[in-house]
Amino acid sequence: MHIYAFGSVCRGEVDASSDIDMLAIVNGHDSRFNPSDYSIYSYGRIHDLWNQGNPFAWHLFLESKLVYSQDDIDFLKSIGEPSSYNSGIEDCEKFREIFLSAKESIVNSDLTEIFDLSSVFLAVRNFATCYSLYSELTPDFSRNSARNLGTHSIPIDASTYSLLERSRVLCTRGIGEILDSEEIDQAKKYLGKIDSWMTGILKIMKNDIYERV
Repeated sequence: MHIYAFGSVCRGEVDASSDIDMLAIVNGHDSRFNPSDYSIYSYGRIHDLWNQGNPFAWHLFLESKLVYSQDDIDFLKSIGEPSSYNSGIEDCEKFREIFLSAKESIVNSDLTEIFDLSSVFLAVRNFATCYSLYSELTPDFSRNSARNLGTHSIPIDASTYSLLERSRVLCTRGIGEILDSEEIDQAKKYLGKIDSWMTGILKIMKNDIYERV
């Protein structure tokens, strides 16, 4: 058994809206770990993620801290660096599809606006993280990944980005102040810019592949 902390607590970004991400690596089912409190993985699954160069493998490799080791070995360090991350375009396209689905929903109905904005934030953050990992930028797994891409950062102001993040916290943790109608309208105004930003990043990534060939 090996237990790790990862995420914002390891980056020193903890605030009132943060949770503590915990990973338990075990052999088979272990009733001591509640899936609501831990991300639970087998050793075989961890090896698979490492071999795939999966973004979560890179996240753990770069930003996890050993909390408990049954054999006094840091298992994640012992298996070395994950394989190269080669699925950046596919992953970014997947998160753009999530964004487009949320955008369509919020345009066509006002019944699930905060949930849709939460999905927009999820898509934006993970899209940016995948791009940072794929490109020559420093991999960024933080909630502000889309704002930390230098000249390729998302073209929306900090207050609007904060509204998207608030929506995500409300939907995933049930805490925070509900967005009012003006705030929702403010966030909705930027959906077109977000779409253009994602399209531009994907074009850069695909041109890079073309140039490599």
